[in-house]
Amino acid sequence: MKHNVSFDFSGRHVVVFGGTTGINLGIAQAYARQGAKVTVASRKAPNVESAAATLGPNGFGVIADVRDDEAVGAALAQAVARHGPIDVLVSGAAGNFLAAAADMSSNAFKVVVDIDLQGSFHVARRALEHLRKPGASLIFITAPQSVVPMAYQAHVCAAKAGVDQLTRVLAIEWGALGVRVNGISPGPIAGTEGMKRLAPQGPEGDALVRDMVPLGRMGTPEDIAQLAMFLGSDAAAYVSGTVIACDGGAQGQLTPMVTAAARLAQTAGA
Repeated sequence: MKHNVSFDFSGRHVVVFGGTTGINLGIAQAYARQGAKVTVASRKAPNVESAAATLGPNGFGVIADVRDDEAVGAALAQAVARHGPIDVLVSGAAGNFLAAAADMSSNAFKVVVDIDLQGSFHVARRALEHLRKPGASLIFITAPQSVVPMAYQAHVCAAKAGVDQLTRVLAIEWGALGVRVNGISPGPIAGTEGMKRLAPQGPEGDALVRDMVPLGRMGTPEDIAQLAMFLGSDAAAYVSGTVIACDGGAQGQLTPMVTAAARLAQTAGA
């Protein structure tokens, strides 16, 4: 779906963690098209290089695993040395898989919490000294699982609920510095790794998902990018401490999609 909304981020520095694939890459590319200097960060060098190459002459890539606090700090220092203070920071690194709680190891649960929640904390805390104050915008990418309990998603539900609360707390603590903190909770977004993992595939799966969305379609990375640009813009200068669903109205209705995907996976593995 095409959008006719445009923003001007000329001269501003945008950093996107997890910005080399899917929704986060779409956000990085959208900011770059609107004139921003964009740094993408991820843990895999080939992904960083290929993503940065799509961002134009002001694109830059740094390597960091968000679970590694020191690595995050070093990556942010590189980004700031290249492009200056950070105007918009997007924290979007995430992990997910389908697993019943009874079958999930402690380590499997910990991996998702470490990436989604601990990683979000690392990115935010390490970035604080580099954020433009006043005026910076910090955006966490969360998920419907933060508020909607879903079978086979205990790890993600716990981690993303933590991200939502981290969003609200940092908005309180950092507001006096002039830093706005918000979250985006995407619904089903076509062509993403999340949809491959969490939804039945093929025409029947697509129809199942569409039927759960009141607006009657899956979202696109551009849908999320438009909201991210709004939150990073002066138009949202008085918006802080909120988590906004961008899902066509579907967040409370996605549980059957995840359950169907998990059952199909169990059948295939039997």
